[in-house]
Amino acid sequence: MPIRSRLAITFIAIFGVIMFAASQAIFFFSSEYREEEFYSRLINKANTTATLLLEVDEVSIDLLRIITAKDAGTLPSENITIYNYKNDILYTTDTLNSMHISPALIDKVRLEKEVRFREDSIEVVGLLFTSKFDRFVVFASAMDRFGLSKIRNLQTVLFVVFGISMVVVIVAGSIFSNRVLKPITNVIKDVESIEYGSLDIRLSEGNGKDEIAQLTQTFNKMLDRLEASVKMQRHFVSNASHELRTPLTAISGQLEVLLMKDRSTDDYKTAVASVLDDITSLNRTSNRLLLLAQASAENAEAGFAAVRIDDILWQAETELRRRKPDYKVSIEFGGELDDEAALTIKGNDQLIKTAFLNLMENACKFSNDHKVTVLLKVLPKRIELVFKDQGMGINSKDLNHIFEPFYRSPDAITIKGHGIGLSLVDRVVTLHKGTIKVSSKLKQGTAFTLVFPTIK
Repeated sequence: MPIRSRLAITFIAIFGVIMFAASQAIFFFSSEYREEEFYSRLINKANTTATLLLEVDEVSIDLLRIITAKDAGTLPSENITIYNYKNDILYTTDTLNSMHISPALIDKVRLEKEVRFREDSIEVVGLLFTSKFDRFVVFASAMDRFGLSKIRNLQTVLFVVFGISMVVVIVAGSIFSNRVLKPITNVIKDVESIEYGSLDIRLSEGNGKDEIAQLTQTFNKMLDRLEASVKMQRHFVSNASHELRTPLTAISGQLEVLLMKDRSTDDYKTAVASVLDDITSLNRTSNRLLLLAQASAENAEAGFAAVRIDDILWQAETELRRRKPDYKVSIEFGGELDDEAALTIKGNDQLIKTAFLNLMENACKFSNDHKVTVLLKVLPKRIELVFKDQGMGINSKDLNHIFEPFYRSPDAITIKGHGIGLSLVDRVVTLHKGTIKVSSKLKQGTAFTLVFPTIK
C-alpha cells in the first residue's frame, strides 16, 4: 500500500477513534448527570412528602393527596408510597401498583438506607425516613420525560456530528496526505531524471529546514560523492589504460624492430634489457594498481592483525636498499620505545610496508642526495612518522592534487614515475584510521607526516 494511502488511513483512523471516544464520553457523562439530577429531584420529593405527612400535624392524608395532585406536573408519572415499620402502606399515590414493591425490597431499603432501580422508563428510589417516633420507608417514582428526550437528542446530534466529521476528515486526510508527500513525490521525480551521464543534477532542497530538506541535502551530498567517484573512476581507467598501454607499445615496437632483420648478439642483449626494463615497469604498475584496489575494497579491514610499525619500517628500508642501493634512509626514534603496545597498530602489514616504501622511494627519487630521513615518535594513543627530504619540493598549486591517482606535477614530468604511489599511500593511511599531512617548500624539501592510532 502506498505511503500516501497509509498516511490518510492512519490520520482518519486516529481522528475517528478520538472523535468516537469523545462522543462516548460526552454521552456517558451527560447520561450520568441526567440520572443523578433526576434522582436528586425524586429524593427531594420523597423527603418533602414524608416530612409533610409525618412531621407536620396540620397536614392530613387527604390534604397531602390534594397537594400532591396539584404538584403532579413537575414530575411526569409521579408516584409516592410510604410504608410504616410493619411494612404496611401508610400513604400512596400509586393506585395502579406500578412500582411493584416487594417486602424484600422494603427490607433492603431499611438495610442500605437508599436503593435506586428502573422499571422500563420509570425510575424509582427507595429511602429510609426516620422521624422522632418511628422509621419509615418511602418510595418515589417518576418518568424523566424531558431529560430522556434531551439525552436522545444529544445522541442524535453526536451521531450526526460524528458522521459529518468523518466525511470532512476523509476529504481533509486525502488532501493532507497529498500535500505532506508532495515534496517526496517531487524528490522521486527528480531522482528518476538522474542517470549515469547526468550525475551533476541536484535535488531541490525546498525550504532547507524540514526533514524533507535534510533528506534532499543528504542525497545531494551522496550525489557529490558519487559524481566525484565516477569522475575519479573515469580518470583512473583512462590513465591506467595509458600507463599500461605505453610499456606494452614500447615492448611491441622493440620486438617488431628486432625481428625486422638479423642483429648482433649485443643488439639482442640491449633490446632484451630494454624490454625487460619495460616489463619490470609494467609489473610494478600492475602490482600498485592491485594494491590500490585492495586498499579501496569494502572488506579490506577483514584481514587486519596486530603489527609493529617499527618492524614494518625496517622491512621497507631493507627492501628499498635492495632495489636501489644508492638510496639512503635514515631512521630516527623519539619517545619511549620500551612499551611494545605503544608501537603496535591493527592493520595490514603488506599495505603499510608498501605505503612506507613509496614515501621513502619518492623522497629519495626527488632529492639530489637521494636521501630521506624518517622520524618515528611514540605519543599517547598514537604513533607519528615523518618522512622528510631535502629535494625539489612541491608547488603549492599541486598540493591539493598529489593524492589523486595518476596525477603528476608538471615540475616532475622529467622524472620517471606513474603517479600511483601517493594515492596508494593516502588510501592505506585512511584505511587504517590514520591521517596524512604534507608540508613543502620549493627547493627546500617536503615532509609527509603520518599518524596512526595504536592499540594501547
